[in-house]
Amino acid sequence: MALSSSPPKVVFTDLDGSLLDHDTYGWQPASAWLTRLKRAGVPVIPVTSKTRAELLSLRLELGLGNSPFIAENGAVIGLPPAWQHARLDRNLDDPARLCIKTPSLDVGFIRRRLEVLRQRLGLAFRSMGEMTLDEIMAHTGLSEPQARQARVREGSEPLLWQDSEEALEHFAQALDNDGLRLTRGGRFLHVMGRVDKGDAMHWLVERFVALRGIRPLTLGLGDGPNDVPLLESVDLAVLIRGRHGQPVDVDAKRLYRTREYGPLGWAEGLEYWWGDEIPDDS
Repeated sequence: MALSSSPPKVVFTDLDGSLLDHDTYGWQPASAWLTRLKRAGVPVIPVTSKTRAELLSLRLELGLGNSPFIAENGAVIGLPPAWQHARLDRNLDDPARLCIKTPSLDVGFIRRRLEVLRQRLGLAFRSMGEMTLDEIMAHTGLSEPQARQARVREGSEPLLWQDSEEALEHFAQALDNDGLRLTRGGRFLHVMGRVDKGDAMHWLVERFVALRGIRPLTLGLGDGPNDVPLLESVDLAVLIRGRHGQPVDVDAKRLYRTREYGPLGWAEGLEYWWGDEIPDDS
């Protein structure tokens, strides 16, 4: 099928363990496909647990400066000018010309509730807001500048669980009673409001429809449990083989499971779904 006869395409992708290697954060094995998508005019939208501060420079490095982004597992949505509503979204004070949407709860509220629940339930965990830069670097492999950016939270709080699975179930229920949600990433548990990657993806699709008058064909890629809402929301899903050792159960009608890890798996998934549709002009 020729690209011109297809509906417009949009890619929603997890970063760590997917487009970025789990250990090295490298992305070069995916660079050829990023170029193909860019030439074909297909937006590639990061959907990640990373913060806005982390994404501002990373999206430019990846050549995704004109695409929206979803940060903190759906708690933050960034809109570049082409995705902004002419009247409602303009943010002339933002040096990056981004309009930021925050559908989650404020991180200050989340941290206060976490401390209350820890004391009330006698739980053992350590949140990122409590960690030193050295601790964050040790747990993530990030450089010091990157670790500083990871600590700038807006609508979610990562934590390391140091208690039992039974206590974790009680904790998740208590969070739910407080209007909070617990999701498991590749390295951390994440606490936020009642939002997830799938919710944010749907919001951006509706924005696409409002601006262009047509619904796009969506492809989503991810490797972790926190990617399940995204993978179950897109038209075409790619579950990338993960190095985190956690079970990932995805109920998607059109799902491809890669043999390769990280960015190699990312390119494998794109090749499987769109290798015959998007030309390789290299």
